[in-house]
Amino acid sequence: MLSHTSTLAGWPGYDTPSISNLRHLLWMNRRSTGPVDQVWPDLYIGDESTARDKAVLSNLGITHIVNAADGPHRIRTGASFYRDMSIKYCGVEAADHPDFDLSPFFYPTVEFIQTALCQKGKVLVHCAMGVSRSAALVLAFLMISEGLTLVEAIKAVRQHRDVCPNYGFLEQLRRLDMTLCQEKRRREEAPKPEV
Repeated sequence: MLSHTSTLAGWPGYDTPSISNLRHLLWMNRRSTGPVDQVWPDLYIGDESTARDKAVLSNLGITHIVNAADGPHRIRTGASFYRDMSIKYCGVEAADHPDFDLSPFFYPTVEFIQTALCQKGKVLVHCAMGVSRSAALVLAFLMISEGLTLVEAIKAVRQHRDVCPNYGFLEQLRRLDMTLCQEKRRREEAPKPEV
C-alpha cells in the first residue's frame, strides 16, 4: 500500500530550483518505465496503450481517467470509449511542446482528481508515453492538493515511475511552486488571532 505524507520540512528555507537542477533531479538514477505505475495512493500514470486496454483498466480498478493528450490529432478515447465501464473521463487537449501552456489545466485537473479520490476512486492520468504531459498534471496535483513542493512531488513520483516533463512544463511547474510557497509563507507570517 502506498502512503505518502509531506512534512513540509524545508519550506521555510526552500527555494524553487532552477530548470537545470530540476532536469538533473529528473535524470539521475533513471530506470526503465512500464506502461503504467501507481505513483500515489489510487493515482496512476500511464501511457496510451494502458488507456486503451479495458482489461488492464478493469484489473487496476480504474474509475476515473484524465487524458492529457485528448483531441482529434492525439489520443481519441473520450467518455464514449469508456461508456461500458462507467469510467468518468476528463480530457485535456495538450500538446507535448514547450510552448504549450498547460497551467490553465492544473486546477481543473486537480479538482477532478480530488473528487475521484474522495469518492474512493482510482485515477489514471495518461498521455502518449506517460512521461511529460500526464506527469506534469500529477506533479501539479501533488503540489496543490497534497502540499508538496515541486522537489518533493518529483521525488515522490520518481520512487515509482521515471517521468520527465518538457522544459516548458517544468517552467510552469516552477512558477506554480513559487506561487504556492509564497502563499504558504504569507499564511505562516500572518498574525495569529488572539484567543
